[in-house]
Amino acid sequence: MPEHDVLIIGAGLAGQRAALAAAQNGVSVAIMSKVHPVRSHSVAAAGGINAAIDVSDDWRSHAYDTVKGSDFLGDQDAIEVMCREAPGEVMHLEHIGVTFHRNERGELDLRAFGGASINRTAYVADITGQAILHVLYEQLLKHSSVVARYEEWFTTSLIIDDDGACVGVVARDIRSGRIETFAAKSVILASGGAGQCFKPTTNALICTADGMAQAYRAGAPLMDMEMIQYHPTTLAENGFLITEGARGEGAHLLNKDGERFMSKSAPNKMELASRDVVSRAEQTEINEGRGVGADGKGIYLDITVVPRKRTLEALREIVNIGKDFAGVDITREPIIIQPGQHYIMGGVKTDIDGQTPITGLYAAGEVACVSVHGGNRLGANSLLDTLIFGRRSGEHAAQRALSTPVPRISDTALRRDAKMIEEIIARPRSGRRVSEIKEELGTTMNSHCAVFRDGPGLQSAYETVRRLKEEAAHAYIDDSGTVFNQDVLGAIELGYMLDTAETIVAAAIERTESRGAQFRTDFPERNDAEWLKHINTTRGANGEPEISYSPVTITQWQPEERKY
Repeated sequence: MPEHDVLIIGAGLAGQRAALAAAQNGVSVAIMSKVHPVRSHSVAAAGGINAAIDVSDDWRSHAYDTVKGSDFLGDQDAIEVMCREAPGEVMHLEHIGVTFHRNERGELDLRAFGGASINRTAYVADITGQAILHVLYEQLLKHSSVVARYEEWFTTSLIIDDDGACVGVVARDIRSGRIETFAAKSVILASGGAGQCFKPTTNALICTADGMAQAYRAGAPLMDMEMIQYHPTTLAENGFLITEGARGEGAHLLNKDGERFMSKSAPNKMELASRDVVSRAEQTEINEGRGVGADGKGIYLDITVVPRKRTLEALREIVNIGKDFAGVDITREPIIIQPGQHYIMGGVKTDIDGQTPITGLYAAGEVACVSVHGGNRLGANSLLDTLIFGRRSGEHAAQRALSTPVPRISDTALRRDAKMIEEIIARPRSGRRVSEIKEELGTTMNSHCAVFRDGPGLQSAYETVRRLKEEAAHAYIDDSGTVFNQDVLGAIELGYMLDTAETIVAAAIERTESRGAQFRTDFPERNDAEWLKHINTTRGANGEPEISYSPVTITQWQPEERKY
């Protein structure tokens, strides 16, 4: 049985940053990922990373913008930590080799992003996540003597001992089908979000809520799960992300009449209002018949107003996406976009050091909820979140491991998971396929848990998810082999997604107000008197979500009307 001081599940930015931080604290570290690390979803992050670097900026301004962007649901102590430590983290990245764009004076260039009161987004063209991820992976390779890498291993469950502590995981080697137990003094979940619960989504196929569901099943609470971010600019044809950097460079949003309609809802910030505000404005134009494209379901994003040389320099990736997937040269004509599911503000409840209520279990990145994003995440705060809290989780987990004995683990969990896999493979090939259930889940969530929501729609979604959970218990697969059996992994991932979707809908039903990404047409106003609090969801004895509440931490900024 492999044993490690710190075991990290997920090898995106949060996981790799946690691994490096733990290794630098003198403990044995392992990082486990179901894909090769440089194929983690962090590679898709485009626009940049926020930090108060400019001499005219201040971390308190960044923190206020983040609090306001969260619609005052973000915990301000955590937001202060993130924003105060941001400049140092960006400088660290620059020093280890991330080639951030520089201006004509040779300084780090900072672009505008939504909801920000000043340009504070450092960037590498529109491939910032990819640039950072590759540099961090190079750093991991430098630490190969103390950081073991389990690439293409799929975690099936967390191991909780009799005292309620997390002491390891059960995982399957995707290449061989071998299943094994891994013991660890500390386990860090860094396994990303849950975008595949929705269709379409900007998220990779690997974003199937694994860590959220594993923690939920182990007894950890999930927090703010109703808060689902719809990005304002996703390609109408297939949901591909069109970076917010395009609007940061000056692109306009236009309806079928050629009107810059953001003047109606955000006259000061226009296209650079917060993402929830822009997505609602777009969806309103579409719903009221002023959309463009097929069935009027889109909006024009006009990048031709940006100088062509600048577009080719700073937005080169979406130039290629426009040509390859929409047949449009974005330097010469507008491209059709629409709001699309992009990010989960909620996740496994943690403190500022990544600790969950389960001893020995940590979480960082999109799988976690600190909560620095509250009801709405500002663009370019996600990379910052992964790095700041990935590092803090790695440091704290390492220090804990130094004073913790190696856990003794039975093979109970291993035998349980092996039996579960055997039963999936042995299911009769009748009834519904895994892919059919996933398709219905995604379209249901996109119909009823999107930019606008209401009680009857949410209740319908909840009933559908409950039915799909029953059907998933018997859904069949075709591949009964062991080598790279993606079928059996898909069946397990479907269970993760259904558990997580159930918590999303349950929390959205519970919050009878509109705040941030949660806009209830039947409760259209924000209600601080009753709902200035987090919704926590735990798994009840009957397997259904149970709701509780926790207070929002307010340090400096009292709730106010949010205007852009």
